[in-house]
Amino acid sequence: MSNRPIFLVTHPRSCSTAFERVMMTREDLRCVHEPFGDAFYYGGERIGERFLGEEHRGDRDKSGFSETTYRDVVHKIEGEKEDGKRVFLKDMAYYIVPHHAYTGTGGIAPSLRLGIHKRKGYGTNGCSDDASNGSTDESGDVSREDNNNPSVIPLSILKSYHFTFLIRHPRRAIPSFYRCTVPPLSQKTGFNYFLPSEAGYHELRVFFDYLHEKGLIGGRDGAELCLIDADDLLDYPNEVAQKYCESVGLEFDEGMLMWEEGGCSEFDKWKGFHEDAIQSTGLKPREG
Repeated sequence: MSNRPIFLVTHPRSCSTAFERVMMTREDLRCVHEPFGDAFYYGGERIGERFLGEEHRGDRDKSGFSETTYRDVVHKIEGEKEDGKRVFLKDMAYYIVPHHAYTGTGGIAPSLRLGIHKRKGYGTNGCSDDASNGSTDESGDVSREDNNNPSVIPLSILKSYHFTFLIRHPRRAIPSFYRCTVPPLSQKTGFNYFLPSEAGYHELRVFFDYLHEKGLIGGRDGAELCLIDADDLLDYPNEVAQKYCESVGLEFDEGMLMWEEGGCSEFDKWKGFHEDAIQSTGLKPREG
């Protein structure tokens, strides 16, 4: 079984942070919490519309990520593997697939384009490389294999992750997200209005289809299709966690479903969104 980083791709309010807490109990994993949101909302390559404009410069500076690029995030994930542990990261599809993206956009993040890497001595896998690792388009910045890539991450880097997915029915997820964008919760989250573009379902489907088309999931050489339905997770947490571990090549332990309350400094950057997960002590079958 591959030791590639496990990438759980999802949308907001999908119960993904509760599942992330399950994975955080494992001593053989290094968990990285929603890293691409730093570049999406605050960095110089930001593509999210919420904190655009000079009027939000203070918000971006306060975040501590105003200089973060997508390349920085990729390198951060790579750096988490240095102690030999496998990496688990959970993130939103819309952080890496722009809302307007359709097949054929080719919108690779500037910091991850071939021309940038060649000038700085890096290949598209983030490693030192004196030569391009693939043919490019006319601009010399984007590999031809990324011509139909809807994400901002080159296919050469996407191939280094083991992708899995988690979804929740919109009738539950979208109202939950809306409540985070209006008082009183908005006073904590800093999200002061609802943006339909942040619901995340379209981007998740576009990304799923692209990975399937490229054989990164469900293909002969790719990971098997592994998709969790949040209702199944809440009703049968033990069984779902066990099946997930089998799919990604981890040994299951029932102790994964129990933990102590608090102790989640990783969640501080998204205040107000994760209180239920922070205050929880485990994942048990819901009643009723």
